[in-house]
Amino acid sequence: MSYLRIEQLTKEFGSYRAVEGLTLTIEKGEFVSLLGPSGCGKTTTLQMIAGFVEPSAGSVVLGGKDLLAVPPYKRGLGIVFQSYALFPHMTAAENVAFGLEMAGVGRDERRRRAGDMLELVGLSGFADRFPRRMSGGQQQRVALARALVIRPSILLLDEPLSNLDAKLREGMQVELRQIQRQLGTTTVLVTHDQAEAMALSDRIVVMNKGRAEQVGPPEETYERPASAFVSDFLGRTNTLTAQVDGEGTVRLRGVAIPMAKLAPGPVSLSVRPEKVGFTEAGAGFVNAVVTAKVFQGTHWLYQLETPDGAVVVIRQNDGSGGPAEGASVGLRWAVEHCLVEPERRSAP
Repeated sequence: MSYLRIEQLTKEFGSYRAVEGLTLTIEKGEFVSLLGPSGCGKTTTLQMIAGFVEPSAGSVVLGGKDLLAVPPYKRGLGIVFQSYALFPHMTAAENVAFGLEMAGVGRDERRRRAGDMLELVGLSGFADRFPRRMSGGQQQRVALARALVIRPSILLLDEPLSNLDAKLREGMQVELRQIQRQLGTTTVLVTHDQAEAMALSDRIVVMNKGRAEQVGPPEETYERPASAFVSDFLGRTNTLTAQVDGEGTVRLRGVAIPMAKLAPGPVSLSVRPEKVGFTEAGAGFVNAVVTAKVFQGTHWLYQLETPDGAVVVIRQNDGSGGPAEGASVGLRWAVEHCLVEPERRSAP
């Protein structure tokens, strides 16, 4: 039996349905991210698990116990908010120990456990420092230590790294994942950051309009998106218009692309920039002209113009150079890296 089981969870705010029939199981010790754009229902789902929002329908079962029947303060959950919500008049150690004090844990035990947790998050020398004298990254670690010190059944993270600069956020992702693995705490993260979700998670739940579009490991979700929305949201993608002929073959401006048999008609063909390779003009699936070539350190980013619109290609910086701006090239990719769907049409 799964450790956390969410079944047909729904939340309506008047006529607006924020979450619709969400079903999800999470195993003990697993790190799962709810990923999606603003308004997709991810934060509302987290708040229903925490008990801050009452569901309109559905169930949340934790370890065989109906969580919806338990008041929020008795659910035993650790929560880290985007704003950290530290008490400004308390030191780091006092902030971390606060939940233990509310639970009636003795002073000596509180001090020991708070000290151990501050050491775990790399702040053993900051126990007596107040939040105003700490950086954003240090405050984030204190908030994480405070959530973990109570030994929560589940750790809920609501955009906890969004206030950090890019370099610090990247470092904290590594530390957070290491801490989670060391403690084995079941964790649910809410984020709109695709890179963050892929770096931290065992599985990703890609949400759109209150529903889960795809649930799976990061690599699987990225490499084999279940829908155009998932493909577009998880990183960059190129989309070209193609045609399926009467024999079920995909044709891109007359070039046959050998794929599984499909129903005849117009289709949208999506392929990620790093999956596209250069070849001689006329030898690929589509011809293109390089309109821009940008050096980005670890890779080159190419902007190309094709008869079907702009295409982006990412090529690793392996020192071998590549086509220059203004060059005419062919573009080719492995067919297994394509997502083909009925043609997407813009709303009127």
